Amino acid sequence: MRAQFQDDDVDPWDDPDVVVVYSAKFDEYGLPVRDGGTSMVVIGFCPWCGARLPQSRRDAWFDAMERLGLDPWEDELPEEYHTDAWWKPEQVPGTEREHVEPERVITPS
Repeated sequence: MRAQFQDDDVDPWDDPDVVVVYSAKFDEYGLPVRDGGTSMVVIGFCPWCGARLPQSRRDAWFDAMERLGLDPWEDELPEEYHTDAWWKPEQVPGTEREHVEPERVITPS
């Protein structure tokens, strides 16, 4: 999938050529739902080669919110919880990975 990365200047939700998106906050890939929002169907395998993708950090993110005593829908969240900064290896011991961290947008062209 690394061969399919696209520049950050493209909005994946407005570009119909973008078929896979990446959420850095949750470290997950998905197929965008074209309903005017930013919904996606999370995928666990590369659509091109079938390789296993990293496990989503969505549950860990919500666990972190609970530990902080925050309601993600009501409370103001610390800035790092809007990005991948909360789980990056230099931030959290034990989160190192073997693979290269992806860009934000993947396209098949």
